This record gives sequence, structure tokens and C-alpha cells, in this order.
Amino acid sequence: MTHLQVIVGSTRGDRFAAKVSEWVDDRLGARDDTSHEVVDLRDYPLPFFDQPPPAHTIRDYPNEATAMLGRRLDAADAFIFLTPEYNHAYPAVLKNAIDHTFVEWNRKPAAFIGWGNTGGARAIEQLRLVTVELEMAPLRHAVHIMPDAMMAMREDGADPTRVLAPFDPRLDLLVTDLVWWSRALESARSAS
Repeated sequence: MTHLQVIVGSTRGDRFAAKVSEWVDDRLGARDDTSHEVVDLRDYPLPFFDQPPPAHTIRDYPNEATAMLGRRLDAADAFIFLTPEYNHAYPAVLKNAIDHTFVEWNRKPAAFIGWGNTGGARAIEQLRLVTVELEMAPLRHAVHIMPDAMMAMREDGADPTRVLAPFDPRLDLLVTDLVWWSRALESARSAS
């Protein structure tokens, strides 16, 4: 069974990411072809990256927070990055977490869910470039949550699974593609 990790790429206090994470967690829980877990970067208080490149040090982690994150990422077959768009880019906390690790991401597929003025398209575009450098396989399908859905989510008592339900078909396409790529790459990783 494919094990997906949902990477929550924002740590802000009143973050929209928590609502998106709740929706994704709910929808993935209904699938029988995957297992999943949410990896919240709030749980990994990493220092600002200032160490030898992990591509060279492999799993020689400089601190326990990085080691905990590395071990967790190792368990994944594929990733779904949840990212807001801040100033045409993804958050620094997400880049920092990515930079602290390397081999844990290698030869695994990645998909993206973004939100903001352009549905997070510019943040996702940049993340795709970074995942290529990590030797990942970034997928074409993404979910772009536009401002109208974000405004509806900000209403008191708004249920994320109800408000984001129109995005369910797109999420299903994304996950189906992610599972396919995960199985293909897992087979290739096992053979090498």
C-alpha cells in the first residue's frame, strides 16, 4: 500500500493550511489504496539552515529535530505539499525543512496543493523546480484553491470538507496519479 505524507508548509498562527490539511486528511482517509500521515512543520522546530549540504552528509543529522524529520520523511512513498503563496513564492519554513534533508526525498513523486491569489500557482511552480533538484518526480496535476474558496472558509463555522468539496475531483485525480507514480518509482528504487 502506498504511504503518502502530506507536508503542511506553513507554520503561521492563524493559518489557512490547517483547514486544507483537515480536508486532505479527511479525503485520503476515505481511500483504500493508500495510507497517509500529516507532517506538520510546526512539529519540527528546525534552526535556520546553516550546515554542510545534506546531499553530502546523507543521514548524518546535526540535531535531533532534523533527525526526527529525516526519519519521518524516509517512511513516505510519495508526498503532497500544501503551500500558501507568500509574495509570489512558497514559505521560508518549507524551504528550510527541504534544505535540511535530501536523500529522504530522492526518487519519490511529489504533488501540490496551493492557495492564494493565483491558487498558489507561482509557489507550486517554484516548488516543482526545487523538487527536481532533490531528484523527485514532480507531477503535473495540482489543486489550486482560489480566493473565493478561501473567503468562504473564513466564515464562522465553515466546514473545510464542505467548502472544499468542489475540489474533490481534482484531489482524487492528483492522488490517483501520485499512487501510480509511487508504485512505478518504488519498483525502480527496489531494483537499483
